Amino acid sequence: MSGTVIETQVDAKSAGFEKNSRQMVDRLTEIKNEEERIRQGGGAKAIESQHKKGRLTARERIAKLIDPKTEFFELGLYAAYEMYEEWGGAPAAGTIVGLGRVSGRQVMIIANDATVKAGAFFPMTAKKVIRAQNIAIENRIPTIYLVDSAGVFLPLQEDVFPDTDDFGRVFRNNAVMSAQGIPQITAIMGMCVAGGAYLPVMCDHILMTEGSGLFLAGPALVQAAIGQKTSAEELGGAKMHAQISGTVDFREPDDEACIQRIRALADKIGHRPKAPFDHKPARPPSHPGEEIYGIFRRIRESNTTCARLLRGLWMGASLRSIAPSMGKRCCVDSRALAAGL
Repeated sequence: MSGTVIETQVDAKSAGFEKNSRQMVDRLTEIKNEEERIRQGGGAKAIESQHKKGRLTARERIAKLIDPKTEFFELGLYAAYEMYEEWGGAPAAGTIVGLGRVSGRQVMIIANDATVKAGAFFPMTAKKVIRAQNIAIENRIPTIYLVDSAGVFLPLQEDVFPDTDDFGRVFRNNAVMSAQGIPQITAIMGMCVAGGAYLPVMCDHILMTEGSGLFLAGPALVQAAIGQKTSAEELGGAKMHAQISGTVDFREPDDEACIQRIRALADKIGHRPKAPFDHKPARPPSHPGEEIYGIFRRIRESNTTCARLLRGLWMGASLRSIAPSMGKRCCVDSRALAAGL
């Protein structure tokens, strides 16, 4: 049965078509270029600064974290687009969020971009992280946090915390995910300061690289507040948290080793519950197909013969007293005879 074919009225050789095509290509190129600029985060200088510290950028970490030859499905690339210009902007809201495959498991990845204001949380950053967490909660997706954040962006701190879709909701979601058994892995791969320090310690597994810091206030603020001089390592370094406070589970020398450890942990995450029945492949039939179809054909023919016989029996006046069981026996016997059984 052929379908209706609707013929196009577009003239691909007309001047108008060519003009519209060029405009469309120009628009798409403009969008692609804009996306590439957003992916540069804080720019080449900030990326170079991150590399001088011996650290990878957030996008480089994600590229090494996900399985080879798989794609990272990014969410919210245009978050905070053209916002906070008075503060130098916040490309992608200073955090990278999306879905990827890690050791064969689909996970939600949330990574602070330290090239954008040292990974500080703007108001839209919190909303973006909460949205990612909500997706993970609704679909029970394991979540991996790559933390490299200076905490809340202080000039806008009054807009970061107060409401149900603001920063405090992030930690509430940590607790909800933990209660629901949704795995959460955190890797502290840089600074983790002030409000940003709550998130990691509420997860199932915590990793920390050498040279990173996990504290509510840095050495300068401690000295200003109580006059005590202390180093970042003594206050909240990887060695201190691994050997003294016991906050972190794994202490790794660098980003590369930390990513490999994350992959090993993700490989141990159990699979989601499946159907209660084990759907095994069908076994081959006991008889060849031709023979099976032949049996059914003969049974069908016998049913027709049996039906005619029964009509004749029941309609005959002299045979009205025949018991119904006799008719049933006749039907069974006729089928067996026709099928050669």
